Amino acid sequence: MTARAELEAIFWAGVDACRPEQVLPAYLPEPPRGRTILLALGKAAAGMARAVERSWDGPLSGLAVVPHGSDGPLQRVALMTAAHPVPDETSVAAARRLLASAEGAGPDDLVLVLLSGGASSLACLPAPGLRLAEKQRIVAALLRTGASIGEINCVRRHLSAFKGGRLGLAARPARLVTLAISDVAGDRPEDIGSGPTAADPTTTEEARAILRRLGIDEPRDGWSETARQMAGEYRIAARGRDALDAAAAKAKSLGYAPHAIEADGEAREAGTEHATMALRLGPGTALISGGELNVTVTGKGKGGPNQEYALAAAMALAGRGGVSGLAADTDGIDGIGGAAGAFFDGGTIERSAGDAGAALAENDSGGFFAALGDLFVTGPTGTNVSDLRIILVR
Repeated sequence: MTARAELEAIFWAGVDACRPEQVLPAYLPEPPRGRTILLALGKAAAGMARAVERSWDGPLSGLAVVPHGSDGPLQRVALMTAAHPVPDETSVAAARRLLASAEGAGPDDLVLVLLSGGASSLACLPAPGLRLAEKQRIVAALLRTGASIGEINCVRRHLSAFKGGRLGLAARPARLVTLAISDVAGDRPEDIGSGPTAADPTTTEEARAILRRLGIDEPRDGWSETARQMAGEYRIAARGRDALDAAAAKAKSLGYAPHAIEADGEAREAGTEHATMALRLGPGTALISGGELNVTVTGKGKGGPNQEYALAAAMALAGRGGVSGLAADTDGIDGIGGAAGAFFDGGTIERSAGDAGAALAENDSGGFFAALGDLFVTGPTGTNVSDLRIILVR
């Protein structure tokens, strides 16, 4: 098996372990006396809704909201698409439809919320007094600064009429059950999709302090406190650690000694650090990292955190034989562009006719790897449990 085939096999082992049809059925609640209203939102929403449709015994209706271009249709649940990663009017329409469905539930009904990463943008209802254009400005600015997902979602929750437990409050007096596929470090319910059915420990002042620290102009209106308590049940069906463990098991089956770690911070810094770490671990090892990395955008290129990681790692590995890697997002989309990530090795820089340093400075890792034919393109995978980055020392 070639190094590239081994890298793909390890990546797909992690993804397959977290597919909705694999993980969701074990977490489904008992059907209610009344109706079951399914509300799914996020990059994995279609797959999660489909898994419930196949397993659910009894009446089922509801709505699934997925990114534009996602697959469909569903058999028993309506499907609509909305914008990601910056919300637009379709995101507002989606949030309104989800809230209306929850508000229509009665005491004998079950509101089953299926939540995955990407939900924050797909369902966006700015708080009273805040225009959508202002919310778009703030979200776009946060994404450019390299803010953590916790910081971004804290601000989103306190400028929303949907997030921060507000969808959950709308479902009263029905029974509320949330099943989540987590793509955030720590698997905090308030951060998965900005917590539309979760209690939130943060405050408006904390959210405003984030904007001040990052130099982003605060809106005057639209601020509000979120739900401090939330009735209902919240279950995490899959998380990044599950993908990391499955990938490590696959690497071991291929004869490598796996070294699995969680990572955060700037993508380019992690790429350099992990390349050095892999060389130190030595032959026969597989360094596999999970977690979400950030990119501080200063250029105008295309790419994403995984491609930027891959470029920095390739620069650190330049001239070293027998080392190869793949960095990709488990949802199949890494930042701007259609790739999940990129392959790299010790010969990447030598093979390129471009300037790797200039590409990194311009945040154009996507353009750099496209010219080499080394982008990893999967299309939507149907799940979303953060990233997988693999470095093999053969």
